[in-house]
Amino acid sequence: MKKETTLILVKPDAVADGLTGEVFRRLEKEGLRIINCRMTRLHPALLREHYAHLAHLPFFPEIEQFMASGPVVAAALQGNNAIERVRELLGPTDSTKAPKGTIRGDLGKDKMHNVAHASDSPENAKAELRRFFGTEEPGV
Repeated sequence: MKKETTLILVKPDAVADGLTGEVFRRLEKEGLRIINCRMTRLHPALLREHYAHLAHLPFFPEIEQFMASGPVVAAALQGNNAIERVRELLGPTDSTKAPKGTIRGDLGKDKMHNVAHASDSPENAKAELRRFFGTEEPGV
C-alpha cells in the first residue's frame, strides 16, 4: 500500500446540515488522517476551474449555483491508498444508488446533494490540493 494525500470537499448542504463532523469521523475511523482543513466559499472562477470538465454542459449553472450556495469544508486527507479508500467510503456519486453503510448512502440525498466531492486520481488529487491549499502536499 502506498501513502497518498487526497482532497475532499464537504459540500454546502452537508455543512448546513451539520454533517461535517460525521463525515470526518467516518474517514478518521478508517485510518485516514486530516493533515489540513479549512472552510471557504467557492467563487465563480474557482468553480469554473474545478469543474472545467463539466463547464460546457447544460447543467453546469445548477452545479455552480449549488456549490456557491454556502461554505464548503476542504480537507487534505492522508493515508494508505487514500484516493481509492475515500471514494469507497463515500460510495457512488448518486446517493440514491449508494449502499447503506457508505457516507453517501447514509447521509446523501441525490446525485448533486451527495455530501462530498473527492479526488478521483493521483493527478487530480495533486491539482485539487494545489487549487485549494496552494501546494500538492498541504501538511500542517
